[in-house]
Parts: sequence; C-alpha cells; structure tokens
Amino acid sequence: MAEKHRILITGAGGQVGFELARSLAPLGEVLAVDRQHMDLADPASIIQQLDTFQPDIIVNPAAYTAVDQAEKEHELAFAINAKAPRILALWAKQHDALLIHYSTDYVFDGTKEGRYSEDEPTHPLSVYGSSKRDGENAIREECDTHLILRTSWVVGAHGNNFLKTILRLAKERETLSIVADQFGAPTAAALLADVTAQLIGQWQHALHDTFPFGTYHLTAAGVTSWHEYAQFVVELAHNAGLPAKLSAADIKPIPTDGYPLPAKRPMNSRLDCRRISQTFGLTLPDWKTGVEHVFIQLTDK
Repeated sequence: MAEKHRILITGAGGQVGFELARSLAPLGEVLAVDRQHMDLADPASIIQQLDTFQPDIIVNPAAYTAVDQAEKEHELAFAINAKAPRILALWAKQHDALLIHYSTDYVFDGTKEGRYSEDEPTHPLSVYGSSKRDGENAIREECDTHLILRTSWVVGAHGNNFLKTILRLAKERETLSIVADQFGAPTAAALLADVTAQLIGQWQHALHDTFPFGTYHLTAAGVTSWHEYAQFVVELAHNAGLPAKLSAADIKPIPTDGYPLPAKRPMNSRLDCRRISQTFGLTLPDWKTGVEHVFIQLTDK
C-alpha cells in the first residue's frame, strides 16, 4: 500500500484546480487553496501556507491567465507566473517535496510547421508567455524533483473558457467570425487532472532516484482551429436540441489579423505528446471526446 501524502493544490477556483481536487482525493490528504488562502502574488502568503500544511506534493495550476491584460499588468503576471513558481520550487527542494507545475503552448512563437517537442527552444510572443517561460526556468533551476506539464486550450465545466463563450453567443448571435489560422488541441481540465493523478500514483510507487522528472507536453490528441472548434460546439448544441440562433454554417472563418488583440498568439500550438505517453504508458483521447464530456456536464442539468 502506497504511503498517503499531503497534497497542496493551488488555484482551487480555476478550471484545472477544481478537477484536481477531485482526481487527487484518493491519493492522500488534499488541501486545495484559492487566492484568498494563498495569494501567489504575495511571497509571504505562499510560504506561510506551505509551512503550515507541510505538503509532500505541491500541485500548481494557479496562474495569471488574462493574456491581453498581462500586456498592461507586467509586474503582476511575472509575480504570479514566474516569481511564485520559484518560491514553490525552493520550498520543495528544501523539504524534499514533489512539485507539479502547468505551463503553456504560449512559451513558443508558433512559427514551426509541425508539432513542438519539449526540447525545442522557447520564444514567447507575449508578456503572458514570457512570464510562464520564466516560471518554468525558475523551477528547473531550483528543484530537481519537478514535473512541468505544458498544455493548450484548456476547457472545463468549472471556470471560463471558449466553449462556454460559444454556447452563450450561439443563443445571442445569428452570425459569428472566428479565427481560422491558429491551430491546437482543446484539452479538458479533467484530462489534465486525471493524468496528474496517474503521474503521482507512479511517483508514489517508484524509487525516487529513478523517477523520470522533467518537462512533458500534455494535450488531447488531434488538432483543430478555433473556427472548427466553434463549429463543433454549435453542432453539439443543435444535436442536443438547445435553443440557438447560430448554425455552424453561420460561423465565418477569419485570419488572425482580422481580429487584432493586445497580445500576440502563437499560430501553431500543436504539442508533441509522445514523451509523456511513452514514459508513463498513457493513451491520450481525441480533443472532441473531452469537449463532448464538458458539453454534457454543462447542458445535462
């Protein structure tokens, strides 16, 4: 029987944090904290919570994710996304704890033709991406016993996301224009949480000097564009008999430069997930599976 560990989850109010509280509950004593109880912009708040709970495992999905607002709130974005991970990593090293941290496709510039592997050089285009890259680097510098999981286009039943926005707009609009030249894989928060539970379970049973710590890409399988993703969601709504003014055909494809935003996005967010699949024996489902599950959760009331 594996030892029961004390597991601290940050960002309990977010998409991934909410699912982690569910998936990690069987693995140990779980404390899931939100910003009120552990403010990642406040180093003293972080250390106080760590010293009080004394976790064996720190799972950090919390982040500053307002991509466009980050262009104005540079210091806050770096405080939460770069400085806080360094504090977590230093504490983890001092207390021989495992640190699991989530990062993003935004650490890449998206100019590559194919999928990005873990070892390719980062080149973020935005303040958000730069802050997440610096958080990754801080963890690598300070703590060997870490897992950094890069993902993309997170979707969940809890919190705000693209799927919920499209469902709302489908009731309100008769036409919609969505960017069609950015590509990635919508990834369910529940998938991230369930894989995290698998990784922790394997760590709990492993000899710690042989466990494959490091950086891994973790997204659903397959690829789509924001435009095709929106069409898929609207088709789900119609098939479920939900009231909608919008049909899939009413969603028009536009180029990125047709919808300018303060922060530049990577055009190619496709991540190569072979390393995590092969190392931990995982099979990752197609992105449509996760989106359908979230859709059912949201609409099956």
